[in-house]
Amino acid sequence: MVKLFVQPNSCAPNVERIPVIDPSAKIHASAIVHPNAVIGANVEIGAFTCIDDEVEIGEGSWVSSHVVIKGPTKIGRNNKIYQFASIGEDCQDKKYAGERTFLEIGDANVIREHCTFHRGTVQDQCLTKVGSRNLFMVNVHVAHDCMIGDDCIFANNATLAGHVHIGDWVIFGGLAAIHQFGRVGSHAFIAGMAALNKDVPPYVMAAGHYATPFGINSEGLRRRGFSAEAISAVKRAYKELYRSGKTLDEVMPVLEAMAQDEPAVAPFVEFLKKNERGIIRP
Repeated sequence: MVKLFVQPNSCAPNVERIPVIDPSAKIHASAIVHPNAVIGANVEIGAFTCIDDEVEIGEGSWVSSHVVIKGPTKIGRNNKIYQFASIGEDCQDKKYAGERTFLEIGDANVIREHCTFHRGTVQDQCLTKVGSRNLFMVNVHVAHDCMIGDDCIFANNATLAGHVHIGDWVIFGGLAAIHQFGRVGSHAFIAGMAALNKDVPPYVMAAGHYATPFGINSEGLRRRGFSAEAISAVKRAYKELYRSGKTLDEVMPVLEAMAQDEPAVAPFVEFLKKNERGIIRP
């Protein structure tokens, strides 16, 4: 039995676990796997990959050659991690002083070459968290304390600064970047090379430097099964928000009333209630 040590000022409780490498796991002879790692059933680990202490990899996951995974990091089932990715490294924050912080990754994600995922900081929740079924293309950076939902796509060289929150079904184009503490709502579409210094509400398409709104991601909503009525209601909500000439305080009661009739508008309302940095504007 291994008792994990918790440093002072850590967010984590004391935990105990038994390190396990499942006998069905296929680990290349040149890979370095820490004896305290937990490797699930049918996991494959390629040549010259390094798996550090306090790393857990769920069953069915595939880790290519030359990958580095540092802990504490928990990776779910059926993930694919390609060569030269760096997962669970210390964050790039000058305030970070070696505290024990965490990275959690869900199931069935694809993490392509040269991606970098950093653990959290004690200044936030000590946690960087990634959901399930996301695609991270080449050279995507997920900084400390980011929270990413499910079913997102991040194209090559997309960059998330620290403390960024991303909803579900979000698409980031290549070379797009978002400022720290930024938020992007579910089903938003961020065009290639967009620079986000404000929040992007749900459903909105954003493009430019700095990014401005360009309507609703209606094609994405159709592909995901939204009804014509729901999409029409979201478009009306967008027009109220961006074309009515009203302030945010003035438009909120209108959106709340619309959400009573069409649930698809409710994410707009919830997102705007938490507005602190301001939203992108035309």
